[in-house]
Amino acid sequence: MRTLTEIRREIEQTVERRGELYDDLAELHDSAKAEEAAQLSARIATLWDEARAARVRDRFGAPDLIIARARAEERLDRESRRLKQAA
Repeated sequence: MRTLTEIRREIEQTVERRGELYDDLAELHDSAKAEEAAQLSARIATLWDEARAARVRDRFGAPDLIIARARAEERLDRESRRLKQAA
């Protein structure tokens, strides 16, 4: 898994390249450049999704660990209720 810094660096590079393409397209339309700009826009959206996931992972931990903690809490709650009912 990549770090948030690596993802942000790629976002910056991709946004810069897309900006260059938009500048070129403003001067003269080129279907190949327009297609590349569209692909870069889709890549940027994917990178932002990856960045959000990395921030969540950094803040709360890996999804597997979160799920394991939730299941452990659930088991403790069930056991606590069972003991209360038995008493």
